[in-house]
Amino acid sequence: MVKKLSRWWGGLLLFWLLGSPVLAAALDWQGRKVTLAMTSEPPDLNSTTSTDAVSIMVLNHVMEGLLTYDPDGNLVAGVAERWQLREDGARFWLRKDARWSDGRPLTAHDFVFAWRQVLAPATASQYAFILFPLANAQAINEGQLPPERLGVQALDRYTLEVRFSRPCPYFPGLTAFATLYPVNEAFYRSRGERYAADAGDLLYNGPFRLTQWVHGASLKMEKNQHYWNREQVWLNEIDVPYITEDGNARFNLFRDNHIALADNLGEQTLGGALRERMQIKSFLDGGIFYLEFNHRPDRVTRNLHLRKAIQAVFNANDFVYKVLGSPGTYPAYTLFPRWMKGERDLFKREYPPRKPTVDIQRARDYLAAAKRELGVDSLPALTLLADDSAGGNRSAEFLQTLFKQTLGLEIKVDVQIFKQRIAKMTSGDFDLVMAGWGPDYNDLLTYADLFMSVNLNNRGRYSSQVYDHWVEVAQNTVDVKSRMRAFGQLQQILFDDVVILPMYERGKVYVQHPNLRGVIRRAVGGDPNFNYAVIEP
Repeated sequence: MVKKLSRWWGGLLLFWLLGSPVLAAALDWQGRKVTLAMTSEPPDLNSTTSTDAVSIMVLNHVMEGLLTYDPDGNLVAGVAERWQLREDGARFWLRKDARWSDGRPLTAHDFVFAWRQVLAPATASQYAFILFPLANAQAINEGQLPPERLGVQALDRYTLEVRFSRPCPYFPGLTAFATLYPVNEAFYRSRGERYAADAGDLLYNGPFRLTQWVHGASLKMEKNQHYWNREQVWLNEIDVPYITEDGNARFNLFRDNHIALADNLGEQTLGGALRERMQIKSFLDGGIFYLEFNHRPDRVTRNLHLRKAIQAVFNANDFVYKVLGSPGTYPAYTLFPRWMKGERDLFKREYPPRKPTVDIQRARDYLAAAKRELGVDSLPALTLLADDSAGGNRSAEFLQTLFKQTLGLEIKVDVQIFKQRIAKMTSGDFDLVMAGWGPDYNDLLTYADLFMSVNLNNRGRYSSQVYDHWVEVAQNTVDVKSRMRAFGQLQQILFDDVVILPMYERGKVYVQHPNLRGVIRRAVGGDPNFNYAVIEP
């Protein structure tokens, strides 16, 4: 039934999109305009609370941190024209021509205010932990100290001083991440609860500004004439008149020259692209996807033997190549992606992940032990939270069938749109959820600290003092060998405790208009990025 409804709705949506009397052109060289489609509207453009990839993609166009990324993925000067990193802190000298989109100067106080807001308990920012290397940050977030005690200070309007509670060699990379973007205090307070709710409820300091936002339907970004580096931004406009999760609809829009880029080609759309001899592009976007268990005390999935039973019947190879069918995607056996560096080589070569062995009889023995420990003769139906895409439905149906046939488990699939699925994950309204994580900065820690006890992005609320200890080792030392050993220990704990069940490492296959150049596809930073894009005539 879910599949039929999905196909019917997708067809209706495609008819509406392609049957509309007014359709944009993919590229407008004279107007310097590119037209795109997005899978969903941004759920949260408040940088102090935003967590999802769609919102961060938009924020990476309309905002800028102390540092930013160049087209090659290197950290370069952003709002800060220079900086100095020490073991006990850092100092940033802000450029005096940095301004907000209303023309007001951007100052060091805008960063102080933003970071204090992130850590304030009332904000409930799920990324508050990312600032814990700063002096007093964790105590502030736990309500033990006022935000004014945070180890960040505006020495003057254009000098920002940061004090660490522990060494933080990766801190420059953090400053390019959305959570550490500046916020203008006066504007923030003038908007109250409406802050970031609509295009006019935000101030922007990046290459573009959001000028239109019709919720659930479209948005538009136009060049920010107050951006300090505006002369280097070629595009005048990024128009997104189509918002749809239907991959076929996006591909048809691209084929008919209504959008300049179609992402996430599936088996059917890839076949169509090949038949029409389109240039196929691909890259690993850093996303690791896994089945996350709910470890809360009121959930049966808290039981280790039940999780081991599920681990022992799942084959990542079969899932990726026989079920998912997503070109460029690899089976995953660990939380850490294959391209991350270790001490001298790739981390996966220095610390090869342990792969589960499929063993149905052992899985059933684990299940029997779980029932004894839980004191039940049979387990209740488990709720599997899934997204409403075609791939999400197909994956959920596969897991439902697999766990029923091998273990006799009843799985109730709860299909939700993206925004509602995030809300249910946050509230813990699931037993199992198909989840994923992408990097916030270029360090293994961006994956490893996800399952710390204090991390609110740890949706299943896994808690282990041993795991927390090894994360703290990786956080508190600048010695590369010691850090890699810590990550190796964390990888083993994730396997032994079956904290998650790794499924796949996502590769994105896409098509792009041949006259559109300079689009950046990357694992670290918002993706895709059009800040350096140009249109060839």
